[in-house]
Amino acid sequence: MSHIIVNPYADLTAGNWLRGNLHAHTTASDGKLLPQELVDAYATRGYEFLAITDHDVYTSSADHQSLDDKGLILITGVEATANGSHVLCLNGDSAIEPSSDRQAVIHATLASGGFVIPAHLNRESHFDHTPIEQLRLWDGYEGIEIFNGQGTYNPGSPYSTAKWDLLLTEGRRVWGYANDDAHGLETIALGWNIAYVKERSAAGLIDALTAGRFYASTGVTITDIMVDGQKIVLQTADADRIVAIGSDGGRVAFVDQATIEIDVPDDVNYIRFECWGRGERFAWTQPFFVK
Repeated sequence: MSHIIVNPYADLTAGNWLRGNLHAHTTASDGKLLPQELVDAYATRGYEFLAITDHDVYTSSADHQSLDDKGLILITGVEATANGSHVLCLNGDSAIEPSSDRQAVIHATLASGGFVIPAHLNRESHFDHTPIEQLRLWDGYEGIEIFNGQGTYNPGSPYSTAKWDLLLTEGRRVWGYANDDAHGLETIALGWNIAYVKERSAAGLIDALTAGRFYASTGVTITDIMVDGQKIVLQTADADRIVAIGSDGGRVAFVDQATIEIDVPDDVNYIRFECWGRGERFAWTQPFFVK
């Protein structure tokens, strides 16, 4: 049976892959670094975009103008923290009130031209900072943090891929992001997003990050992604294993090598790939939706 594969990487031409982080804190909330020190730290590590997302403290375009961006594309942002589960509000043009009604926070962010990513879903000793029931109720968020670097230092889990698979299986179209949640130098460059940007600007970057034209990583590099008819081909520079995951989180296929080619089966509504490297290094593609 033939099916239509919706490929978020369909147009990888006339652009560049850019590396960046969408979750970081400064001394404006509970971070250890001044805003300029944070920008400097990411720039010296080869990053190309950054969002400063202090707790309930909005970093605006005017704030950016007071900084030397060191060539980074800076994105406005805030982490809505008080009164509920933490959500990243990115690229909006105004501050967001951290209402206990997080759906209202999402709507306000969208109205301001931004987008929302619920953060560190499995943090805390009960491994459930944001329950799946809450994620099912909310609408309008762009995706979720599937990896949170600060979570490697906190109770709970830094990973949230199981909740991602639950949402995807139920037909939700949500992307997966990997972020540092940086609070100091020790939590910089733990997880990042690699976006294929057609225009090196904030607008070009946001287009890639909301269209799914990016992958999330903690160290593995993806070099090529291609759909050919009913096949998906994925190549990496350094994966030891690649796993294809479909509906209900089931493994469709896996190979112990740096490249995989699979025929998309008839009984899935999405396929995504996890690329496993040495140590705790991973890369995650965005889902390919199957019609």
